[in-house]
Amino acid sequence: MKVTHGLIITRGLTHRCPNCGGRQLFKAGTLFELNRECPDCRLKFEKDDGFFLGAMSLNYGVTLVGFLIPVLLAWYAGWLGGRLAVGLAIGGSLVVPMLLYRSSRSWQLMLYYSFFPQHLPANRRPLDATEDENV
Repeated sequence: MKVTHGLIITRGLTHRCPNCGGRQLFKAGTLFELNRECPDCRLKFEKDDGFFLGAMSLNYGVTLVGFLIPVLLAWYAGWLGGRLAVGLAIGGSLVVPMLLYRSSRSWQLMLYYSFFPQHLPANRRPLDATEDENV
């Protein structure tokens, strides 16, 4: 395989195309609009309808585990007052997903192609002449 698991993970963590490493997952000048495909290698970022649900689930999970549960535990331990904990929870549940949006879209592509690296165009092998005859 040309694109290894390590490369896929590195590219996912740095918001790059999992296939070619291009830096344009999102449209220039926008914060939230994902390109339909990579401008360099033409890899489609949205494979099917609802493909974004994986990114939405990742975003929700990271917000819950990384922010809301620690706020709840800090309130339960008595480190935060009730009003402050509620304010942090409400504010955080609105702000943290927006801050993680771009990362969650990149992480979702990273996870998908980590499980299915053969779906990347760079990892597809050409059919041999002997395989063409058997089809």
